[in-house]
Amino acid sequence: MDIVELKTRKEITQAFAVVNELRTHLDLNKYLELVTEAMETDNYHMFAMMEEEEIVAVAGLKPMVTLYYGRFVWVNDLVVTSEKRNNGYGEIMLHFVEQWAAQNKYDHVALSSGLEKAQAHKFYQEKMDYDKASYVFLKKNV
Repeated sequence: MDIVELKTRKEITQAFAVVNELRTHLDLNKYLELVTEAMETDNYHMFAMMEEEEIVAVAGLKPMVTLYYGRFVWVNDLVVTSEKRNNGYGEIMLHFVEQWAAQNKYDHVALSSGLEKAQAHKFYQEKMDYDKASYVFLKKNV
C-alpha cells in the first residue's frame, strides 16, 4: 500500500467518495470548493492510502502554530472507507500523519472527534495513545 499526497483537482475529486463517508453534508462541488480554498489559504494537505489503484483511506491535515500547542499538525479529516474498516488502515494513516509532522518539525498531532463517535474515541485513546485534551465548542451562523 502507498500513501500519496493529493494535489490535482482530479486526484482530490477521486477521494470524494471516501471523504463523503465522514463528511456526509458535503456535495462534490462544495467539497472541491472547500478543499481548494483550504489548500490555497490554509496550507491544507490531503493524503490518500492506495490499495492497488483504489483509495481506501484519506487524511486531511493542516500544520499550525498556536500559543496553546505550539507547532503542531491538526488532523481535519481521517476516514477509512466502510468496506476496509477494522483492517488497521486508520492506524497506518495516523502513524503516517505523525511521521509527516515529525519530518516537518511539528511537535504534536491534534484532532477533534464528534461526541457521538465513541468507537473512534476508543481508537484514539486506547490504540493510538492520544490524550483527551479539551472540548471543542462551536457557534454556528455568526
